[in-house]
Amino acid sequence: MATMTREETQALIQEVLEVYPDKAKKDRVKHLAVNDPSVEQSKKCITSNRKSLPGVMTVRGCAYAGSKGVVWGPIKDMVHISHGPVGCGQYSRAGRRNYYVGMTGVNTFGTMNFTSDFQEKDIVFGGDKKLDKIITEIEQLFPLAKGVTVQSECPIGLIGDDIESVSKKKSKELDKPVVPVRCEGFRGVSQSLGHHIANDSIRDWVIHNRDGDESFETTPYDVAVIGDYNIGGDAWASRILLEEMGLRVVAQWSGDGTLSEMELTPKVKLNLIHCYRSMNYISRHMEEKYGIPWMEYNFFGPTKIAESLRAIAARFDESIQANAEKVIEKYTAEYEAIIAKYRPRLEGKRVMLYVGGLRPRHIIGAYEDLGMEVVGTGYEFAHNDDYDRTIKDMSDSTLLYDDVTGYEFEEFVKRVKPDLIGSGIKEKYIFQKMGVPFRQMHSWDYSGPYHGYDGFAIFARDMDMTINNPCWKNMQAPWQQPAEDEATAPLAASA
Repeated sequence: MATMTREETQALIQEVLEVYPDKAKKDRVKHLAVNDPSVEQSKKCITSNRKSLPGVMTVRGCAYAGSKGVVWGPIKDMVHISHGPVGCGQYSRAGRRNYYVGMTGVNTFGTMNFTSDFQEKDIVFGGDKKLDKIITEIEQLFPLAKGVTVQSECPIGLIGDDIESVSKKKSKELDKPVVPVRCEGFRGVSQSLGHHIANDSIRDWVIHNRDGDESFETTPYDVAVIGDYNIGGDAWASRILLEEMGLRVVAQWSGDGTLSEMELTPKVKLNLIHCYRSMNYISRHMEEKYGIPWMEYNFFGPTKIAESLRAIAARFDESIQANAEKVIEKYTAEYEAIIAKYRPRLEGKRVMLYVGGLRPRHIIGAYEDLGMEVVGTGYEFAHNDDYDRTIKDMSDSTLLYDDVTGYEFEEFVKRVKPDLIGSGIKEKYIFQKMGVPFRQMHSWDYSGPYHGYDGFAIFARDMDMTINNPCWKNMQAPWQQPAEDEATAPLAASA
């Protein structure tokens, strides 16, 4: 299907909205838009970071998910207590493939579930004493843990437990950071507030711990990688390129990150932020307090990798700039071979995206390097500054959707007819049952990494493997099915 015109895309939005009551329709129309790259501010065309409508299905996570699942959870040498009933902690355990180096249960704890396992009596009498006891037991069982965080679940905020007091007391007793995080799930609009709350807790309890400590020897080429969660080894693939161009990665968090690295971050010369939505808050704080500049980078696909390497190098001297060009040249033959192999198989294929975080815009360039076109994209929990960046990377008249409902997404897919959908686990099986090729773009469908030149080879292979899988010959998308004969339809149904 040819790319839709602006008028056709707008008509599609209006048609999909017709099923809603007037009040719901009035709200949802603000979250759906036709892309216009000439617009300077996205708030003029799309609304984001608003509460989802009750009764309208959303795939968003909660503030607890943003803190424990994203920001704090991957810090590998700390124990992260899910303070509340067992379910939230269990659900968040080992769910995002944050790869790390270490011995689990000894000096690393990323895939372990620590929970206070709230029961009815804890709701009635409070859980402060229980939390105190748990932290003591953790110290006895896991003495190599460098610290503890207390990730509050919903009941903690409802009953008013004083986790700050307990944390201060235990931190003094153990001589280790014990960080209270008020990330109860009901706070805010989505997991986005959980990111912000977690960033604030890092600011208040961690980031200043090495102020005045001059024992760490710095260099002019020190950088920190912030907001890369090492899904499938992404941060490692990115780190290779940074170190090859002569930079020293002092800190990498949260994926494969440590408490010490977080504490050392204020000593670097530049903060490199991958996931803008989750970590821009702490980056801004370090810029204000320590004068450390920060910049967003994108290591998806050779075009964006080269752009980012040059932009990063421009912040340093001529030797680093020259090294950046050498790195790009080094991998040119490799990625050109990948493009030569896969582009003929993927040229002209159309993709619709719906992901959290940064990927609805960052991976556009990687698809374009393979000759594919992104015809629709949207975020689960973006703010308007995310869309400000997105509209510049999207073609004119393409579809934008914020916090899209299940119904809306299905109807958009039926009309736009993409060759591939890149979204999350909640959408995966719906579209596979519809016969539409699908790639899980939250955790790479158990593949990866996708970052860097090494990751691009895996990305290209996975997209080809998905779209050109012969299984789709045995399934038909709704728009490919022949129209049912009206005369025989009742007989077929009764049979």
